[in-house]
Amino acid sequence: MKPAEQTTGEAQQPGELGLGSEIGPSALLDAVSKSFGRLRESEQKVARVVVAAPDWVIHATVADVARRSGVSEPTVMRFCTALGFSGFRSFQLLLAQGLALGVPATQSVITPADSVAQIVSKIFAYSVTSLDHARRVLRLEAIEAAVSALSSAHEILFLGLGTSGVVAQDAQQRFFLFDVPCSAPVDAHLQFMAASLAGPDTRVIAISHTGRTLGILDSVKAARANGAKIIAITGCENRLSELADIAIIVETLENTDFYTPTISRLAHLVIIDILATAVVVRRGPDKIEKLRRMKAQLAVFARGDSHTPPTDGRGQA
Repeated sequence: MKPAEQTTGEAQQPGELGLGSEIGPSALLDAVSKSFGRLRESEQKVARVVVAAPDWVIHATVADVARRSGVSEPTVMRFCTALGFSGFRSFQLLLAQGLALGVPATQSVITPADSVAQIVSKIFAYSVTSLDHARRVLRLEAIEAAVSALSSAHEILFLGLGTSGVVAQDAQQRFFLFDVPCSAPVDAHLQFMAASLAGPDTRVIAISHTGRTLGILDSVKAARANGAKIIAITGCENRLSELADIAIIVETLENTDFYTPTISRLAHLVIIDILATAVVVRRGPDKIEKLRRMKAQLAVFARGDSHTPPTDGRGQA
């Protein structure tokens, strides 16, 4: 018989963490990893085994997991119920579903021992899995509302700082092609000034994964006070989404408090692509033809054929 196991902190009540009813299968391992500090010390041993060897756990018995974790079988059951599951089998089933969907965040963490090949595999696998998760939970009604608002814009202001500022710069370049004045100031003071000059015909796209950046929130409040329509691109329900007229929630398998926000940046760029593509389609054939001619001329310019008059694609100058 195993000796009594030491615990730290207050004992968990069954289902106290509630992950079983609140989280999808693709994010289960990531959530388990982040719950370590709220688990008993003995339950943390089980969590480490789950995170380290999920493919083994989905085929193991309670006794197998207990033996590998160095704990008793009741501790394995307490671990499952503390997370909100009815038992080991229900936890095992959701874990298996998550592995079938793809590689979760905790399995893509880069370690010093990883080879270049492993780093390539982990980053690609994590990126694909996380972007697919974002697609599946994306609220299409928010995308529709944003496209409608942008289609009638007389001016578009993009707001973003840090990594989100890179996304804002990319967005300005894309939307500038649609014959609508666009700006994406890189400085927080310039952003606030531009927001203060916004009007009812201005569409402000505020980009912040956390939705907590004070400079962005202040600029959004200034633009909102002037009647501008606010479109937020953010990672969850937060202060920014509350201030926005339209909130596009881009949920990725990532917590920017712990991980470099690479995936959220990729996901936000994809959203910008979606909005830009949908807006140009909505603007009608004349705008599409104008854009096509511009791109044909740009291709000539990029090749350096400065002495060859650009054509409209039909051979006519």
